Amino acid sequence: MSLRLRLLLLLLGLPLSVGLIYGAYDIYMERQQVRQALVTRIADVTATLAPAVSLALEEGRDDHLRRLAQRLLDIDEVAAVSVRDADGDAVLSLGETQPAPALPMPDRSALQEAETRWRWLQPLGSPAEIRGNAGTAYWLDVDLGTTALTLTFYRQLASHGMAGLVLGLVLFLIAYPLSRRLTAPLQRHITLLERLHGGDFSARLTPRGSRELVTLGHQLNALGEQMMRLREDTQAQIDQTTFDLRESMETIEVKNIELDMAHRRALEANRIKSQFLANISHEIRTPLNGIIGFCQLLGRSALDSRQREWLEQVQTASDNLLSLISDVLDFSKIEAGKLELETVPVDMVTLVDEVLGLQAPTAQRKSLHLLGLVYDDVPDQLLGDPLRIKQILTNLVNNAVKFTERGEVVVRVMLDDLNATSSKLRISVRDTGIGLDLPSRERLFQAFSQGDASRSRKYGGTGLGLMISKRLVEQMGGDIDVESESGEGTTFTFTLTLIATQQRERLPEVNLSGYRIGLFEAHPASRHALTHLLERWHARVVLLSSREACSSSTPDLDLLVLGLTQDDLRPREISAWRDVLDHCKCPGLLLVNADPFEIPDLALPHGGEITTKPVSRRSLGNALSALLLADDVPSALPAPNAGVSPRKVLVVDDTPSNRLLVKELLQDRGLTPLLAGSGEEALAMAQSEPVALVLMDIQMPGMNGVETMRALRDLGDEWQRCPIVALTAHALEEERQQLLRDGMSDCLIKPIREPALDAMLERHLADASGQDTAEAPAGIASDVVTGAATPAPTTSSESAPHEPATSVTEDETASEELPVVDMQLGIRMAGGRENLANDMLGLLFEHLDDSERAIHEAWIAQDAEAFHEHVHRLNGACRYCGVPQLALLAETLETRFKAQGLDGCRELYPALQAAIERLREWQARHWSTP
Repeated sequence: MSLRLRLLLLLLGLPLSVGLIYGAYDIYMERQQVRQALVTRIADVTATLAPAVSLALEEGRDDHLRRLAQRLLDIDEVAAVSVRDADGDAVLSLGETQPAPALPMPDRSALQEAETRWRWLQPLGSPAEIRGNAGTAYWLDVDLGTTALTLTFYRQLASHGMAGLVLGLVLFLIAYPLSRRLTAPLQRHITLLERLHGGDFSARLTPRGSRELVTLGHQLNALGEQMMRLREDTQAQIDQTTFDLRESMETIEVKNIELDMAHRRALEANRIKSQFLANISHEIRTPLNGIIGFCQLLGRSALDSRQREWLEQVQTASDNLLSLISDVLDFSKIEAGKLELETVPVDMVTLVDEVLGLQAPTAQRKSLHLLGLVYDDVPDQLLGDPLRIKQILTNLVNNAVKFTERGEVVVRVMLDDLNATSSKLRISVRDTGIGLDLPSRERLFQAFSQGDASRSRKYGGTGLGLMISKRLVEQMGGDIDVESESGEGTTFTFTLTLIATQQRERLPEVNLSGYRIGLFEAHPASRHALTHLLERWHARVVLLSSREACSSSTPDLDLLVLGLTQDDLRPREISAWRDVLDHCKCPGLLLVNADPFEIPDLALPHGGEITTKPVSRRSLGNALSALLLADDVPSALPAPNAGVSPRKVLVVDDTPSNRLLVKELLQDRGLTPLLAGSGEEALAMAQSEPVALVLMDIQMPGMNGVETMRALRDLGDEWQRCPIVALTAHALEEERQQLLRDGMSDCLIKPIREPALDAMLERHLADASGQDTAEAPAGIASDVVTGAATPAPTTSSESAPHEPATSVTEDETASEELPVVDMQLGIRMAGGRENLANDMLGLLFEHLDDSERAIHEAWIAQDAEAFHEHVHRLNGACRYCGVPQLALLAETLETRFKAQGLDGCRELYPALQAAIERLREWQARHWSTP
């Protein structure tokens, strides 16, 4: 409600309310006066006539009584007159008809008021008479009309209403101008406030009127001034803030550009770092390839004990350096987030056996017991990344062996949880080594950190292995923990969740039901494990506690299994064991915890086998099958494909010297090699020559190795099952894994080392060829990719943006220092066969002109693909020949091409041409066709 309306209501309402109250009071009082006057007059008249009426009633003079009643009826306000007895009956009635009054009749004068009529009852006689003679008492009943009173009331109400209207009109005429006059200044102030609120801070008001209004006007003007100053100040602040923000945005934009450039530089630096690591890895592997190769060749020659010890030290240092390179590459991949996991079948028994086999030589030198326990409820059909699981186990077992001087290292694989789609494994590695204190445990999984700074000096290592293992476990959805006390050994435990394709336990590898096997094993854990395994194979195990028990129990045994330690190989002890074996009436299986070269000559009169610990489950099963089930087919070993000769191996390689070397190696192992120089030739031979194994070179002109493999797989069911092994110089794990993803069954690294070849043949041909294939002694590490812990030398690398500045000069200098032809090296590379070395060198000379011409034409045409193909072929041709100078330059040139392309080969290509020319000069002076 507006102030003006309120003022109008006040000016009009208050006087009108007072007038209405006064009028109502006046009307009320006037009515009361008229009523009282009427009652008084009637009372006086009836009181005056009452004696006369009473006398007339007593005398019975009806005419006189009627005249008295008529006198009352003549009064204007009287409508009817009656004389009534005590029962209310009318004795006399004049005027309008009256209803009977309510009984009992009153004993004194009384006025009874109704809505439209009043009744006056007047007793005739004294009250005592009326009370004493109730039966003869009479009352005068006068009916009074109220019409006159009502008309008087309405006249008064009309007059007062007219007066109120006149008063209201007068008040309105006075109040309206007055309210406008009073509210106009306020409206001007309101208008000013609205303009100020709308942003018109220049609006001002001329103060006038009362003192209060003038003061209010001045205050509003001051408010406008202040708001104008505030707006100016605010605008100034906004302008300054906008300027500052614009400068900040420009600075931020510059910083963003700088950050983006820094980010790009960091990414580029990281890429260069990764490429540099890959390149430097190859550059280090290249000389290591020669070092390891020469060490292996020297190991096959006649050496005294000191020379053999020095050679072993060189071999150990080379293996450690290769392990360091692999750790640095893995660390770089993990930091870059580029480490990818595979999902392929995993056999935990085979995996644990391979890891322990790799660590066997070190453990044997320390007389440590290596033991792998894969519990029976662990499913045999799991999917995961076996290479990474093996890497984790290898790191943990290697550390356990490294930091343990005596006692044992035990690996346990247990089933922690099993559901419809996955199996959670808990794997622990426990040793009895030096242990760790609390501070060492807290920093154990940090990069480049070891438990104690002094240990890196004593034991070596980079401190990357455990950090890499932790990252790998976490990437596979598990966790790793360590429990250890200083001097009390260490237990590493980690969990893995692998996909379970079938929820069934491993089936027994062999069935030895009905055979009694005597077991002598001094090491409690090994004895318990062997007992459980033999009983699982349904053999009856007789535990033997001493040599005497072994001698006395042999007549009742089918086989005697002896677990010997290095202490048992002392001259006195070995003589006693010879006596036991001489008196033995059954075959013997000796499990010796020692290096194979340290095992003395022990005759087994009734046959048997000597192997080293740790012995894999498969090797143990094969040995027991050979000794006890010679006439039976081992139940655990699948039969070869029907119609496939177990001795035929297809060798596909475009380099004649490589084919010749592989042919000799296979023939030495009792196998029949079939040679193909291209993928097309291999496909033609495959149509009519089913084989048990294919050795496939990867880089070949025309159809490469992968394309040939796929074409062979498309030939039918037999070729779907035939193992195809890649012959590759790629040592980087992702390249080998890519070959496995492409469909290769396995990978064999060039140059081929005989232990690696033997292990591969055992893996893929043992079922088909029985015992004809050469087997590496138990405990000797294998370099096949699926089982290698020590990467083989390589001739390939990932691309790198920059070569070290001194690499060309160093390569040239190194090549010039090497002899052009080293026949002794060639003979050693050919496994000691001089004729084979001469044949391979002759093949190189035969194709040298064609190779040089093809390389030169590709160089002139700048045909990168052709140049790489011909350099690769030359590199392969030189790999197994005694031409160290040309071999080194060809391998370095191929590596440089992969890293930098043709532009990176400009300085090295003339050195290759010079090396070829020097080889021709040597051929002209010294070579004659053998």
